Amino acid sequence: MSPLQDLIKTLADEHGRNRRNLLPILQGVVEQEKYLSEYSMIEIARELNLSTADVYGTATFYSFLEHQKMGTYIIRVCKTITCSMKGKNQILLTIQDMLKIGLGETTSDGKFSLLQTNCLGWCHKAPAMLINDEVYTELNHESVREILSQYLKK
Repeated sequence: MSPLQDLIKTLADEHGRNRRNLLPILQGVVEQEKYLSEYSMIEIARELNLSTADVYGTATFYSFLEHQKMGTYIIRVCKTITCSMKGKNQILLTIQDMLKIGLGETTSDGKFSLLQTNCLGWCHKAPAMLINDEVYTELNHESVREILSQYLKK
């Protein structure tokens, strides 16, 4: 059995093998593997006795369940109207300029991926972005440069 199959079996043992347990199993795989490969979705379907289409449909519905390999640091910029009105585009341009990547891309060293996402729940402190699990709010050109500089040093 592969390490991925072991992980999926462990998650299924922990959460259960019903359709309603699919989401925590998907989240568990993403937490360990950083994304859901085609192989992982097939193995989850097999372990839960679901169709691969059902697993894929669920996995691709949720924006935080990545189904392609991402960088070590996933930058998610909020794309709601509030963040847009408060300067989201300037934030994106600053990130793209510093990291030399576009939306949906990963840096050549595999360190950063840049995505837009729906509401992060910080509209009252817009614009907002998330780097992995860390929230940054009330962003401007300078604060984004400072934040990214810290991650570039890691």
